[in-house]
Amino acid sequence: MGLNISFISGQKLRRSLALLAVAGLAACGAAPSGDGINDPFEPTNRTIHAFNKGVDRALVGPASRGFGGGVPEPVKRAIGNVADTLDLPGDIVNNLLQLRLVAAAENSLRLATNLTFGLGGTIDIASELGLPENPTDFGETLHVWGAGEGPYVELPLAGPSTVRDTVGTVVDVALNPVRLALPDKEANAAAIVRLFSRLGDRDRFSDTIDSLLYESADSYAQARLLYLQNRRFELGKGGGGAAAGDDDFIDPTRIYAQ
Repeated sequence: MGLNISFISGQKLRRSLALLAVAGLAACGAAPSGDGINDPFEPTNRTIHAFNKGVDRALVGPASRGFGGGVPEPVKRAIGNVADTLDLPGDIVNNLLQLRLVAAAENSLRLATNLTFGLGGTIDIASELGLPENPTDFGETLHVWGAGEGPYVELPLAGPSTVRDTVGTVVDVALNPVRLALPDKEANAAAIVRLFSRLGDRDRFSDTIDSLLYESADSYAQARLLYLQNRRFELGKGGGGAAAGDDDFIDPTRIYAQ
């Protein structure tokens, strides 16, 4: 589901990153996590939500069940581990932009350990050794720099978000170290691995996601509430979010839309 932004030149990317860094230095501190529901685009958001549900019902849900039932568990686990390893370079960049140097060091150690001793990331040796995990994103970086949450939005195929997190998603895709460092063929393979990992998550938490989407009286309102509560909790904790190191934590709104 990656955005096609390969037309952005390396020079423009470096310039954008420099401007973002300057903005971060100018920020006076982390923004409040927010409260209440700010949804001025609700009619449009509901239309997009209905589209996302249709995609899930017709494509994502069936594909995830086929993936879950047809792929051996060790293979699914290896795919998930590789996807997590591919996320680490971006996490490290955002840790540094947030000036969370300990988190950056821990993620760097996880990356080196899994690449070196985990067969290219297929085995999560770092977790077995008890090394902390600090997932993050540029939306959290903007929060640390003091950017407000902005209105709630639901994105086609990407699901619930806010204006701040939408900007964060675009920057994460544009400046993804793996995508920028790898040749096109390998970068596309990495994107496919992430897609299969998401299908595995959709299958793993199918009961929770199906309950949210198809058994709620108002699935849009429920997804909006869950997303905002979970995201604000992540940002309120700081230093990696609620999901850090917690395999049992699941935000269904991050999975149902691909």
